[in-house]
Amino acid sequence: MKLDPFYLIVDSAAWIERLVPLGVKLVQLRIKDQEEALLRREMRASKAVCDRHGCQLIVNDYWRLAIEEDCDFVHLGQEDLAAADVKAIRKAGLRLGLSTHDDAELETAFQAEPDYIALGPIYPTILKQMKWAPQGLDRIAVWKQRVGKLPLVAIGGLTVERIAGVFAQGAESAAVVTDITRNARPEARALEWLAATSRWR
Repeated sequence: MKLDPFYLIVDSAAWIERLVPLGVKLVQLRIKDQEEALLRREMRASKAVCDRHGCQLIVNDYWRLAIEEDCDFVHLGQEDLAAADVKAIRKAGLRLGLSTHDDAELETAFQAEPDYIALGPIYPTILKQMKWAPQGLDRIAVWKQRVGKLPLVAIGGLTVERIAGVFAQGAESAAVVTDITRNARPEARALEWLAATSRWR
């Protein structure tokens, strides 16, 4: 499986409606702690936009809803993975991405036979408190050696200016949140990302 090198992560269908039409081909909908009705509405609206624009939608965490809403991809953190029914996810035909931060988590991820592995945070991140120190670029190369043919996603503190180093170390995809969503001109920044990642597409 091939992942687009530009992996956008946003927290609403509204963001997807703004940014996917610019040419984004891979986006994760990551919404935290909302009621089911709202989650379903957000998933359906996001899926409709992505279907229109040939963009792959990845749902974060809510694997049961992702199955029920006929999504094709789910991303799980390690805690979510521990509580998830991976067999049910696979039976429904969903592909699976998993977060990893250390050796133990990588081994746990391998047992679930995911479609991609994410490593982070590569750089310091303002998105959430992390118990892991920044991994640094060299760690990407180590992880790539270990995951082999599995696509590797780098995440955490990435900016347009940093992505060349990420790809040089073997990552197939660079995930971004705040460099776009907290930018004064999100659309313009997304276009910069699209242009900068085009040579790895």
